[in-house]
Amino acid sequence: MRTMLRTLFCSCLALPLAATPALADELAEAVQQDYDAHLASLFEHFHRNPELSFKETETAARLAAELRDAGFEVTEGVGRTGIVAILENGAGPTVMMRADMDGLPVPEKTGLPYASTAMQVDRNGDEVPVMHACGHDVHITALVGTARQMAARRDEWSGTLMLIGQPAEELIAGARVMMEDDLWARFGKPDQAMAFHVAASIPTGRLAAPLAPYSGSDTVDIIVHGIGAHGASPHSGIDPVLVGSQIVLGLQAVVSRNLAPREPGVITVGAFHAGTKHNIISDRAHLKLTVRSESRAARKLLLDGIRRVAEHTGRAAGLPEELLPEVIVSDESTPPTLNDPALTAMLKATWSERFGDDIFYSAEREGMGAEDFPFFVTDPYIPSTYFAVGGTPQAAFDAAEAGGPAVPSHHSPLFKVAPEPSITLGVEATVTGLLELLGS
Repeated sequence: MRTMLRTLFCSCLALPLAATPALADELAEAVQQDYDAHLASLFEHFHRNPELSFKETETAARLAAELRDAGFEVTEGVGRTGIVAILENGAGPTVMMRADMDGLPVPEKTGLPYASTAMQVDRNGDEVPVMHACGHDVHITALVGTARQMAARRDEWSGTLMLIGQPAEELIAGARVMMEDDLWARFGKPDQAMAFHVAASIPTGRLAAPLAPYSGSDTVDIIVHGIGAHGASPHSGIDPVLVGSQIVLGLQAVVSRNLAPREPGVITVGAFHAGTKHNIISDRAHLKLTVRSESRAARKLLLDGIRRVAEHTGRAAGLPEELLPEVIVSDESTPPTLNDPALTAMLKATWSERFGDDIFYSAEREGMGAEDFPFFVTDPYIPSTYFAVGGTPQAAFDAAEAGGPAVPSHHSPLFKVAPEPSITLGVEATVTGLLELLGS
């Protein structure tokens, strides 16, 4: 038996945490005390002061200071505004836990007493309202709580804990940029990795850890060239609005007639820009697409199909080869998030023993949201688990079911979570998992 550090917490026998009810109760009490004394006000600070992707300078500085205060060696400016915090605690594996930091260009309309009124200049030079409309304030607050708990429990684990504050998740860019900044060469490659997302669609007090939490995402632009003409003389030109419209319709057949019926896939045209005046046939149209897939084969099929439909629709309209539509796949792309089966099974068993089997929430995914966390763990492969923590009280779901207001989704101006149960469960679940992976 070993004795735990007593900095903030009582002394207990350091048996495996999940197997000892006394230790489990002690952890819950310690996390709650830390929430009341520190994390609640920290969350409100982060929520009031969101910052856009790659502009998270104040957020990163505060997060770095909190992690240093917890005893970690912190490096700032990794991947522009990213943070890496290291706590070495003897021999053993290296385990990474990541939290994303950025807010969104959304005006907050929640009416919360700590609602954001922040404004910031975006990457296009426009001043826009900023809000934590996706729960990243919960993630970084829980990261601080995790750091404080793990630093206080060094007698219970051995190895190296790496905490990452990641920028620009909302651009599907921050993880890639941190990797391009030689992340593993500079700080060591983790043996396992974890991350979590607070989910408005899951009741508070519940966890979810499916094997495929998020889809892969590609951002695609199609530039449709045409031959300009007067609107009253369409025969003297080639109308890119018409060609673009036919491309939009043709793309729907790529999923419905090329992708296997049981293979998920989405092609959405989110924007269509063309023309300047009612009676002018433009010579250019611009389509903006998001493409979602869950395997490399499906991704290739969808992207090849988009290119084929665009180019051949241009040919059918009579465009010369040099004016065929251009298909551009941008850097705002990410592979699917796929949990390691063995690691996830082990963590779920640990959480089940710690919290009980009813901690897990199971529901079919309704959409194909994406994450850039896979850039950390795909190449080279690192066993990882990305889990979800419930963020909405059950009473809100019951009210919606009874005809009341719907639960706001992520990225909505009305998005809000219940911070206390979200953060405390996020910390407890993370610490429980880390102690399992780093247990000495």
